[in-house]
Amino acid sequence: MGLILILLAMSVGMVNLASGDIPLPFADVLRTLIGQGDPGAEFIVLDLRLPRVAVGLLAGAALGVSGAVFQSLTRNPLGSPDFVGLTVGAATGALLAILVFNASGLSVAASAIVGCMITSVLIYLLAFRDGVQPFRLILMGIGVSALLEAFNSFLILRARIEDAVEAQVWQIGSVGGRDLLHVAIVGVPLLVVLPLILRLGRSLTMMRLGDETAALQGVPVERDRALLALGAVVLAAASTAAAGPVSFVALAAPHLAARLSRGSGPGVLPAAAMGALLMTGSDWVAQRILPDQDVPVGVVTAAVGGAYLTWLLVAEWRRGRRG
Repeated sequence: MGLILILLAMSVGMVNLASGDIPLPFADVLRTLIGQGDPGAEFIVLDLRLPRVAVGLLAGAALGVSGAVFQSLTRNPLGSPDFVGLTVGAATGALLAILVFNASGLSVAASAIVGCMITSVLIYLLAFRDGVQPFRLILMGIGVSALLEAFNSFLILRARIEDAVEAQVWQIGSVGGRDLLHVAIVGVPLLVVLPLILRLGRSLTMMRLGDETAALQGVPVERDRALLALGAVVLAAASTAAAGPVSFVALAAPHLAARLSRGSGPGVLPAAAMGALLMTGSDWVAQRILPDQDVPVGVVTAAVGGAYLTWLLVAEWRRGRRG
């Protein structure tokens, strides 16, 4: 199933490369990708569309992996960078760079990563009490997230209108106007961190059953939890730095991948593929909602994710009543 999801994500990416204001035949897109296209097609495909598609695929995969790790570590279906507050912390770092220091480009991306890291450390320290309990971690994450959301709103309200509009667009999450730098920002961390998370796959599976069970199976729980959490934080930070705080992908991708693959483990690779598919598919929709305007992909993911979250909560409520 993971391979099928990867093929679907790549197929949607190819559609995005071929479609737009100037549609191109798939044959021309393929020739351009292998270096045999004409100059006009090369500019459209390689300079304008390929970075956008690549950021969508990579950021979606990073969010899917991050969500799968957090949901396994917290043993909670709502455990994702969105709800734990990491993406809000990244947004705070970026907004400070945009609105306070008038930064742009790489400085904003670096500030988003720093903001996410600082937020993760703060939440960990607040949740730590003779170890970190998953329930307490989520509660602290929700509380910190609410405080940072209020601070972000304050920053936007006191900013000049031009800067406020730029900051608000960034907060929604978008893959438009991206370049190879943004591809590297999310691609390099994904290339480094994903093998580490896969290497710790057994530990992640055992920790889903509880710390005591994992320890009885010889898993160094605290060490592996710290490594897995650090990897998930890095991926969440990198995706947010490249595409903004795109919501609900990290939450929904692991659930959807698990339902399709019917697997009982953390399903890191299927979650990555589903995240990539959700991002590229949402971007395809976003480019076609309004004929004269490029809608940020975060608008679509928020709508889809909100509907999915409502369905998930209703399903959990019904399951609880039957139980």
